[in-house]
Amino acid sequence: MEALTPTPGRSAARAAGPLDLAARRVNWLDRRQAVLARNIANADTPNYRPHDLLPFARHLAAALPSDIARTAPAHLAPRGGNRGAAPEDRLVAEAVPDGNAVSLDREAVRIAETDTAHALAMAVHRSFMGMFRLALGRQG
Repeated sequence: MEALTPTPGRSAARAAGPLDLAARRVNWLDRRQAVLARNIANADTPNYRPHDLLPFARHLAAALPSDIARTAPAHLAPRGGNRGAAPEDRLVAEAVPDGNAVSLDREAVRIAETDTAHALAMAVHRSFMGMFRLALGRQG
């Protein structure tokens, strides 16, 4: 899995804004789409193993400052144990006799998930921009 590199010069406080979060999510989704396209392009390459990015939830967890005060043990605690990990079935790769482990069906599902998440992130960004325009008294 590939890691998403942090953007230089961004503070943890700035990263908490909804527009910045939406932009970071879109950036992650764009990079994931490129990785998935590379997997499909190498579907016939002998001994090729498919790749994927680390889940976005892990990047969010890493972006949180470690010095956040918790007033109760349940505050800011992750639910359900290993929530940010990729599901087990994604980690299992079946190889064909030439050693290639790309499943076009699995990659198509991942691309569809990424496309849906991208559309949602863009809708959130447009919604916030519309609210800012309305607050500033601008139309359109």
